[in-house]
Amino acid sequence: GSRRAQLRAQYDSFNPRSLHVGAGVESLCRHHPAYPEALAGAAAPHMLNVLGGARRLTALRSTPAVAIVGSRVPSDYGREMARSLARGLAVSGVSVVGGWQDGIAMAAHVGALDAAGTGAAVAVMGGGLEASSTRRRRALLRQLTRVGCAVSELPCDCGGRRWGTLASERTIAALATVTVVVEAEQTAGDLAVARLAQAHGGTVAAIPGRVTAPLSHGTNALLKGGATVVRDPGDVLELLYSTEVWRAPSAPEQSVQALSVEPRLQTLLERVGAGVDTPERLARAGASSGEALQGLTELELMGLLRRGDGGRYVPTRSLQATFQPSKPNGPS
Repeated sequence: GSRRAQLRAQYDSFNPRSLHVGAGVESLCRHHPAYPEALAGAAAPHMLNVLGGARRLTALRSTPAVAIVGSRVPSDYGREMARSLARGLAVSGVSVVGGWQDGIAMAAHVGALDAAGTGAAVAVMGGGLEASSTRRRRALLRQLTRVGCAVSELPCDCGGRRWGTLASERTIAALATVTVVVEAEQTAGDLAVARLAQAHGGTVAAIPGRVTAPLSHGTNALLKGGATVVRDPGDVLELLYSTEVWRAPSAPEQSVQALSVEPRLQTLLERVGAGVDTPERLARAGASSGEALQGLTELELMGLLRRGDGGRYVPTRSLQATFQPSKPNGPS
């Protein structure tokens, strides 16, 4: 248009040496041996800036990767499910890939870092590596790059562009063998990675949700359209290893172990998982206020519940776990 001459002059005078390269950042062009083969194609980024070591990014060639995506404003339940999924997958040696936004993506990274497995966390940023890391996220970024890496196709100090988010989402979809949508409204933004993965023949899965909840409209629509239902890390692993020829770990650690839980606590946990998630709602459902509060405290100490906003409680893992009911004290 009218800026053609100006833009041409800027292009001709561009000097790559003027680009800011942050400390510890490696730049990989698309012809570099460490450049991920999964990104090969006409729409692939011409260059990736990698923080945390290009070797970790290269490791994606030999290990499966799962993208955990969804809403930027999820519910407490959605955050806990994303965190639990990422933790279980990382323990099993799977790399967790996601964006660097608030919500499901950030919860997934936190979950992957909770685990002490062989899997890595890969954060794909829409802006530069330094520009995208706000002060409150820098500590998490340092922790992530000790065991994983962060990547961007923009210079380190370059702020986001209008196309930056979509560009990062196409990279996420390409890197992942399976894309899991945890919670999402039925909008182009929330479903972008899933739609990109489907367009490129990738495998898409989703966690079902309440039909009356807006945050479940997107996931339920994906399931109606043929996406696979997943409930926990075990479902994702089953889908993953049936989708690609991967050599499974010889003795994979189960993400949800059998638990010895008293029947009263199991009933209480099931009620919370069904949406009766506050002491007041439990009381209206017929539970004694004192017993409900005691049971919620016990489940929280066992790590099966976590307090959310507004006094609500959120299960920290799938309720598909196999419970081992406690033996009664006396004869039945």
